[in-house]
Amino acid sequence: MSNKAKINGMGAIPRSGGVAFRVWAPNACRVSVIGTFNEFDGERDIMQAEEDGYWYADVAEAHAGDQYRFLLTTPNGEFKRIDPYAREVTSSVGNAVVHDPSFDWEGDSFKIAPWNELVIYELHVGTFNDEKYTNHKGEFASLSERIGYFKNLGINAIQIMPIGEFAGDKSWGYNPSQIFSIDTDYGGPLEFKKFVKRAHHENIAVILDVVYNHLGPSDLDIWQFDGWSENNRGGIYFYNDNRAITPWGETRPDYGRGEVRRYLSDNALMWLEEYHIDGLRFDCTQFIRTVDGSDNDDLPEGWSLLQWINEQIAQKYPGRITIAEDLQNNKWLTKDSGAGGAGFASQWDAMFVHPIREAVITPQDEQRSLIAIRDAILYRYNDDAFDRVIYSESHDEVANGKARVPQEISPNDPKGWYAQKRSTMAAALVFTAPGIPMIFQGQEFLEGGWFRDTVPVDWAQRKDFHGIVRLYRDLIRLRRNGDGYTRGLCGQFTQVYHLHDEHKVIAFHRWDKGGQSDDVVIVANFFHEPQDTYVIGMPAKGLWKLRFNSDWQGYNDDFKNHPSTDVIAETEGRDGLPWHAAVSIGPYSVLIFSQ
Repeated sequence: MSNKAKINGMGAIPRSGGVAFRVWAPNACRVSVIGTFNEFDGERDIMQAEEDGYWYADVAEAHAGDQYRFLLTTPNGEFKRIDPYAREVTSSVGNAVVHDPSFDWEGDSFKIAPWNELVIYELHVGTFNDEKYTNHKGEFASLSERIGYFKNLGINAIQIMPIGEFAGDKSWGYNPSQIFSIDTDYGGPLEFKKFVKRAHHENIAVILDVVYNHLGPSDLDIWQFDGWSENNRGGIYFYNDNRAITPWGETRPDYGRGEVRRYLSDNALMWLEEYHIDGLRFDCTQFIRTVDGSDNDDLPEGWSLLQWINEQIAQKYPGRITIAEDLQNNKWLTKDSGAGGAGFASQWDAMFVHPIREAVITPQDEQRSLIAIRDAILYRYNDDAFDRVIYSESHDEVANGKARVPQEISPNDPKGWYAQKRSTMAAALVFTAPGIPMIFQGQEFLEGGWFRDTVPVDWAQRKDFHGIVRLYRDLIRLRRNGDGYTRGLCGQFTQVYHLHDEHKVIAFHRWDKGGQSDDVVIVANFFHEPQDTYVIGMPAKGLWKLRFNSDWQGYNDDFKNHPSTDVIAETEGRDGLPWHAAVSIGPYSVLIFSQ
C-alpha cells in the first residue's frame, strides 16, 4: 500500500506509481480491493474508511490493464463486487479492469451544429453492420467504416442507442449492467474513442442514448451492493419501496440519495469529458420525473436530478445538446431550469410522429386527416421550432408490435409502389416541417420488417434502392441549405396556408428572414391521383424554382415522373397570400419550391 496523498474521484484512478481506488459501501464493515496485482488476496490491500461510507486505497502494485473487484465484508455476508464506476469490464459478470484513460484526440475541438441545422441518424451498433463483417455483430470498427457513407448522405449527427455493458451478447442496450463501461462486444472504450474522433474529423457529431430510469435488471452487481436492503429490494443504489417499480423491473435508482444522484450525474458528464460526446438523449424521462409514467404521481427528486444534470452540462460543456424522450407532450422539459423547466434542449415529439405515420399508413385516401397533418407540422414546444426532434421511424416506432413504415403501409408488398411513395412522403415532411429531423438506420433504403437486435441492416438494399437513397440525400441537402436557396427550412417560421381535404392537398410556407433564397413552399398531395394546374397561394411573385419532386423517376423506375415544373407566381391573391400559381403534382408526392 502507498502512503501518497489521497486523490479525488471514484472507481480505479491510475496515477504515478500505482492506482487509487475509491468505492461507496456505507454498510460494509471492511473493504478490500482484490485483483491480479495481489492474486485476489483480500488481506493485502485493505481500504481505509472515509466519511459518509466511502472507502479508499492506494495500490502501488496496480497498473492499467489489471483486473480487480471489491471484497466487501458486511453483517449480511461477504461479497465480491464489480466496481460500480468501472470504465472497463471483462464482461457483465466478469471483473472490472483498470482503464487507461489516455488517448490522443489530436486537438479535437469539434463543435456540434446549431440545432436548426442538425440532421440526426439514429442507429444500433450491434446491427448497423458492414459488408466486411459476416458474423452479424456490429462493432465501433464497422461504424467507422461507414463514416464516408454518412458524410455522403449528408447527415451531421449520429445518435447511438445505449452502449453501456449489458447482459448477453445482443441487446437494444436499454438494460445496462455497468453504466460506466462500454460493452465489450462493441469493441470497448478505446474503439469508441476512435470512432468519435473519426466522426468529428468528418464534421459529424455523436449523440449517445443514456438510461437512468432503471438499471439492469439482470447482471446487476450494484443490486444490494453492500448487503443492505429493505423489503428485499435493491439496496443503497435503489428505491426500496414502491418507487422502485418500473416497466422494466424494480430497479429505479434512488434519485433522492446524494450518492446515487452523483453516480448518475458523473456518468452523464463522463461521456462529454472522456469521450467527447456532443450530446445525450435521455431514455424515457417520464419514468424519471414520475413514479408510474403519468403526471398523476410526480417524483420531484427525479425532476430535480434532470435539472441538475442539464445545469451542469450547460455550465461545463456549453453547446452540447441534451434530448428528452418523454412522449407525454410536456412543455416543461425544454423550458430553462431557472424557470422551473428540466433544461433539455429538445425532445422527441409524439405530436409529430404518430399523426404523420397514421397519415401515410391509412389505406383509404378519404380517411387521411389533413387537419392532423397540419397540426403535426405546426406543433411546437415553448414557441421554439427546434425544441422537438421529428421523425417517422425510430427504434421504438419500428418494433414493439409496430414495423417499418413501408411494411405498415403495404404488409404484403413493402417494396412496392404504394409503400415507396407514401413512406417517402413521410420522409419529405420530416425534412421540411419545423424541428430537428431524424431518420432510423436503413430507412433511407427501405429497410423492411421491424427492428430486432439479432437482424443486421441489409446493406444489399442500398444498391437495390439507390434512387431512394438519393431522394433522402436530396432532402437532407435541401434541409441543410446545402445549395444556398432553402434557408427557410432552417428557420423558425411556418404557415400552413392551404388545406383542401377533398383533394387531399396541403401546402405550407417555411422561412427564416424571408425573401429570395430563404422562402420555401412545400406542396404535398396525399391522393392516389395527380393534381394538374392546381392553384395555390404563393408568398412572393415571380419565378419559383422546383427544387424537389418526390415523383421523379430518378428516385425509382416505378415512379410516374409526373411533369411538375417551375411555376410563375402571378397577381391576384389566393389562400390569404398576395399571389398565386398553378402547380402540377404527381400522386402521393411532395414538391419543394424556392426562389
